[in-house]
Amino acid sequence: MNRWTRLLRTAAVATGLAVAALTASAQASGRIKDVASVQGVRSNQLVGYGLVVGLDGTGDGNNVYTARSLSNFMQQMGISLPPGTTVQPKNVAAVLVTAELPAFARPGQTIDVTVSSVGSAKSLRGGTLIQTPLRGADGQVYALAQGNLVIAGAGASAGGSSVTVNHLNAGRIPNGALVERTVPTPLLLGDAVTLSVRSDDFQTATRVAAAINRAIGDGTAQALDGRTVQVRAPRDPNERVAFLASLEDLPIETSAPRARVVFNPRTGSVVLNQAVKLSPAAIAHGNLSITITSAPQVSQPPPFAPPGAQTVVTEKADIQVKQEGGKLLEVEASAQLADVVRALNKLGANPQDLLAILQALKAAGALQAELEVL
Repeated sequence: MNRWTRLLRTAAVATGLAVAALTASAQASGRIKDVASVQGVRSNQLVGYGLVVGLDGTGDGNNVYTARSLSNFMQQMGISLPPGTTVQPKNVAAVLVTAELPAFARPGQTIDVTVSSVGSAKSLRGGTLIQTPLRGADGQVYALAQGNLVIAGAGASAGGSSVTVNHLNAGRIPNGALVERTVPTPLLLGDAVTLSVRSDDFQTATRVAAAINRAIGDGTAQALDGRTVQVRAPRDPNERVAFLASLEDLPIETSAPRARVVFNPRTGSVVLNQAVKLSPAAIAHGNLSITITSAPQVSQPPPFAPPGAQTVVTEKADIQVKQEGGKLLEVEASAQLADVVRALNKLGANPQDLLAILQALKAAGALQAELEVL
């Protein structure tokens, strides 16, 4: 039994004792894998340009790049078109194909791909993607995509009217790409591995290093900054994988999240976490609304009007300006999320106005939270 095997067994015993202790004390706890990941172990984005064929007259039509792409593909298949031939492929659409190449993916494995139209195609439903190389950021081909699209939607048109359910210009091909190249990872290089903390938090990084040192031994892990923890690891690949598996299951006490308010102006959504607090403040909020209506008026010539008199159509505009008064409302200090919600509901503001109120509270020092606009 070597040194690292004994340390891993000791870590397993320490893990069981730590879990029991945390359960008994009913403290908020988690695992290292919940707050950190091994640096260098990540997915890679792939993208490619291709053609979808077999559409029912819903393709790009007379798009220049679609016709040229189809001509180039036919030439690769040994079919040469006469000079001056114009191709209008109504059953073909130009598309972009995207995929995520997971870490440790090996040649021969399959991954899902997403296909999106880049031309004027009305629908990709029923189409088949022909072989498309997927390239990484370095320009190398890492996968080949091909297959029948799955479109979660339907549409019909007749007589100038159309009905569409869901989105028809984007779909997926499950297991539609075959991996051709492996992306090297630095997992087995050097005498140490690096854990990346998902949030920029010095306390979490310190707790991760402390949990590893308690389970394995002092000096095994060192927190370099708020996001990086360096851990000494065995060089043998089998022992290193088992070592990392043991580390990921070590329990740690999770710290409270940062107070944050997230606002999405496109949907009007406002989300507050449980750490948001309010200090005493007074708020006055009013709305200014301007309404403009226009109605056509027809002026006809009177009877026996001279020749050349015509009917004239004029527009009558009605402009109304309304300003709602905003009373001064006192907001009491609160440390609970439910109290913060009740205090904001008293203002009677819609989600769009709520962002302005929260920004003003933040500027006045009454809102103890970070504002994030998506």
